[in-house]
Amino acid sequence: MNAIARLVRPRSVAVIGASADPDKTSGRPVAFLQKHGFSGTIYPVNPKVKRIGELTCYPDVGALPAVPDVGIVLLGAERAHLAVRELSKRGAAAAIVLASGYTETGEEGALRQRQLLEAAGSMRILGPNTIGLVNLTDNIVLSASGALAMDHFPAGPIGLVSQSGGILGALLSRAAARGIGLSKLVSTSNEADLELSDFIEFLAADEATKVIALYVEAIRHPVRFREAVRKARLAGKAVVAFKIGRSEAGAKAAVSHTGALAGSDRMYDALFRQLGVIRAKTFEDLLDIPAALAAGRKLCGKRVAILTSTGGAGTIVSDSLGVAGFETPTPDAETAARLALLQSGSHANLDRNPVDLTLAGLHPDILRGAIRALLASPSYNALVIIAGSSAVGSPALLADAVRDCLPDSDKPVIAYVSPYAPDVGAVLTARGVPAYTSAESCTSAFAGLLLAAQCSQREVALSVERQVDISEFSTGSLDEAQAKALFTRFGIRAVAERIVETSAEAESAAHGLGEKVVLKVLSGEITHKSDVGGVAINLTPDTIGGRLITMANDVEKATGERPQRFLVQEMVAGGTELILGMHRDALGTAILLGMGGVTAELFKDTTMRLLPPQGGLSRDDALSMLHDLITWPLLDGFRGRPKADVEALVSTIVAFSLMAAQLGERLIEAEINPVFVLPAGQGVRAADGVVVLGAAAG
Repeated sequence: MNAIARLVRPRSVAVIGASADPDKTSGRPVAFLQKHGFSGTIYPVNPKVKRIGELTCYPDVGALPAVPDVGIVLLGAERAHLAVRELSKRGAAAAIVLASGYTETGEEGALRQRQLLEAAGSMRILGPNTIGLVNLTDNIVLSASGALAMDHFPAGPIGLVSQSGGILGALLSRAAARGIGLSKLVSTSNEADLELSDFIEFLAADEATKVIALYVEAIRHPVRFREAVRKARLAGKAVVAFKIGRSEAGAKAAVSHTGALAGSDRMYDALFRQLGVIRAKTFEDLLDIPAALAAGRKLCGKRVAILTSTGGAGTIVSDSLGVAGFETPTPDAETAARLALLQSGSHANLDRNPVDLTLAGLHPDILRGAIRALLASPSYNALVIIAGSSAVGSPALLADAVRDCLPDSDKPVIAYVSPYAPDVGAVLTARGVPAYTSAESCTSAFAGLLLAAQCSQREVALSVERQVDISEFSTGSLDEAQAKALFTRFGIRAVAERIVETSAEAESAAHGLGEKVVLKVLSGEITHKSDVGGVAINLTPDTIGGRLITMANDVEKATGERPQRFLVQEMVAGGTELILGMHRDALGTAILLGMGGVTAELFKDTTMRLLPPQGGLSRDDALSMLHDLITWPLLDGFRGRPKADVEALVSTIVAFSLMAAQLGERLIEAEINPVFVLPAGQGVRAADGVVVLGAAAG
């Protein structure tokens, strides 16, 4: 048994700083262990107390008659390391340090946290600043949280890991009130040693856990997180994460648009999507989605039947589902006929969806018949049963009827409780039907089920990285011509262009590049050229010479430096402008795609994918990015427009990702804006480029 297993399932627990008063925080751990049925040995440690109830109290860790698996340290931050050192010397597997006053308080606290780790040696530490952990599967409570003063918590298949201690208590009490069973709850908090990934790995192998829920403040070790989630997915366990910080401004890049479009929260979106982690959009979703997943039923489509005895509630649920893209079609002819046989003189409306039983819903046989007909129907992938006012007085009638029908089908079945009656919801949940008190929660549950099914079917196919020689490219910010030369090296086609220095050279270049051309200032220091008057379009050989002089004057006025070089480019017409860029932070490197041009940051119609640990994006990844865009119809022949060369665009995205993968941390920034996507068969052109290169390794 490794250290984490001994921590979660200890045979003996030492409580250092234990109090004989169960009403004090320091008295709770011993009281909770006894109250909730811990079958192992408890060693209270306090030099001022001889006994706590029937338990012998020891003066220090060295006086314990045996080595404890776990020590709960209740001492303050100034003395906690002393107890940790004693536990480590005795050979304990782990210590849970509840005290605050460490890295969360500043540099002095950070010193204390390092002192704590030094004292621990090879012993593992949970915390500090944690409320501990709760193993409901085995009735083991290693915490001093007041939330555990409740008499009973339903055990179940959902494991929960939180980087916030207080949130863990809130989730535990909410789950208990709703009848949602949890297996293990862990508060990692400061993560001086044991962190999120350690417990994801543990829960991936835990037979009592089917779904893993995470409350995330920050992923401190992305590589370990990837591996832990991979193990959970291989074990067939869905991972649901609620990540706080959605409103943060995110990273701001020095030179490109991409950084402003790819804030750090969007990087979490990209990471979760790549790993198949279901992101909970609200705090309520962190219980709502796992509750649906824990039922063990897969959602194979978006068609939902609604069975109700109250028309208004049925409409509310139908509307919420519709907004999220689900369908509520009317029953097919065979299902309608089966439902009609149930009417027997009642005033039920059984030929539409929602299927309204009215008072017929009080008859168990009619209720069972309707549930079985809807679950058997090929028209529906899932069923929502609405528990109306009649269910409040006799919740078992509805709950038992639904439970009896569940073995007949593997389709998801959930309940919407209206009016608000949490006791009814708890009864339904206990019988295998996840129950919710808002229509939006029903929709979130189905959305989570659908995403889980899609993730389980997805095969990861990566582009193979090929090595490209870039030795002649210098360190620093490349000018536009150099940037596009780098892109071309990786197979990305750029617009035709010439570098010029004088008006005469510009006129000569324009004659060979088409009827209309573009003139740009060429400088590695000026990235947003339009902002300083450094771009002019629709020029001809006759007008470009004078425009070059005007541009030189405008740029000098705006920047204080007179430009010496310019680009004359072919002017691309008939294409759709996109932006293609890369963004890197602690989570990894992401490829960003979106509506391009000067309005890129204004409209922010973008999507992101995180690069895998090796290689670039697959063609399927690139195509799915296109489908994410609101402006995808513009590429797909919207209102008679010619269809764009999607195959060439997909190849460009993959090539760009391979460039980012090969260059790694040397590629500080890279962006093509705009990339013109021409009609089918005509390809893609990179019309502008930004690249910042760092020094090569070594």
